[in-house]
Amino acid sequence: MLKLLRPGLNVKRWFLVLLLGMVVLSLGLGFAITGAYRIAVVPGWVGLITLQFVPVWVRAAMLLVIGGGLCVVGFAGLYRSLADVLPANSQSLIERIYEYRVRQGGPRIVCIGGGTGMPTVLRGLKHHSANITAIVTVGDDGGSSGRLRREHGILPPGDFRNNIVALAQVEPLMARLFQYRFGEGSPLGGHSFGNLFVLAMTNITGSFEHALRETTRVLAVQGVILPSTLEDVEICAEFADGSEVCGESRIPEVGKPIKRVYLNPEHPAAQPEAVSAILEADLIVLGPGSLYTSVVPNVLVEGVAKALIQADALKVYVCNVATQPGETDGYNVEAHVEALVSHLPGQTNPIDVVIAPRHPDLSEPMEPGISLVKTAPSRMTHTRVMVEDVVRDDLALRHDPDKLATVLMRIYDEERRARTTSGGARYVS
Repeated sequence: MLKLLRPGLNVKRWFLVLLLGMVVLSLGLGFAITGAYRIAVVPGWVGLITLQFVPVWVRAAMLLVIGGGLCVVGFAGLYRSLADVLPANSQSLIERIYEYRVRQGGPRIVCIGGGTGMPTVLRGLKHHSANITAIVTVGDDGGSSGRLRREHGILPPGDFRNNIVALAQVEPLMARLFQYRFGEGSPLGGHSFGNLFVLAMTNITGSFEHALRETTRVLAVQGVILPSTLEDVEICAEFADGSEVCGESRIPEVGKPIKRVYLNPEHPAAQPEAVSAILEADLIVLGPGSLYTSVVPNVLVEGVAKALIQADALKVYVCNVATQPGETDGYNVEAHVEALVSHLPGQTNPIDVVIAPRHPDLSEPMEPGISLVKTAPSRMTHTRVMVEDVVRDDLALRHDPDKLATVLMRIYDEERRARTTSGGARYVS
């Protein structure tokens, strides 16, 4: 039902037109009845029915009261009927419609990343804007995605599946179904239902792009999910000792300091819609997620990197809460940013703001090989590091979707006001 309220239909305008039409129709009917009554000979009982013995102003007041009562009863019944067919949650219908209208007018947001980090930020941001584009890396080669990629020649669907579920406006049961993973011991063992769904949709539509579009339509996704490139690429890493390895799932297993990562083939073409979305964005969010295997691979696509540098949007990097063994051992916040920037053309730093986590006091010891990402005094000149409470209360190593989205929107609103004050020029303190 809420899909009928999208801005293109201008619901309020058409309700006004409908109301005006009913008023005009009523006036026309009233004139017709009045004219007929004046020229036609009618039985005496008609005068009794039409209350001719009562003053005109009394009759008008009676009709207004009756009409108003019918409108109230009709509106209340319509409200209950609509509320019954909408998904049940704590919000009233009016609150849901208001939130929907606010989101439709929200900023154009582009999120760049992959893995388990991007769904976190998408879950929070979808309550603030429906104009979201998720640009996802295509280098995954492990698990169900890797098997489908090797056996069927499609782009790895796992990250896309997770982001589709994160942005979907569906019943919780449907989300659980899409994430359901078949148990081992059968031909489908290890595969998730969502991955198989995307594979089937690819075969039906003839392309992975069309499969994503149709899948997002079926699940009522509020946003667009795009690959950074449509080419079959592999993520490779060069380590500090000069050795190299290819394969997203193999890179962390080596356990050596990473010097750089690159794609094979090295110069894949960017997905055109992804480039356009970046250039037209109001807010661009990179991360959170695995630095070298989820975030950086997107900017290794030259068209995506150039668009990121050229875009006039506010660019925010969300730093991870904890280090990742085999990728970012010992990294602080600035080391994350430096690693990202080192992979951009000319090592140009386009990041305006870095959101660093404010860590709570941990009551339990950390797992071996994992440490909290610390914030040290920054040497970056034009990038502002903001330490914020964006960590889950029940899981200190993960971002909280709502907290993170609230901080992102606050920073965006501050930037927008600053731009207005400074006459439209970029302003970052």
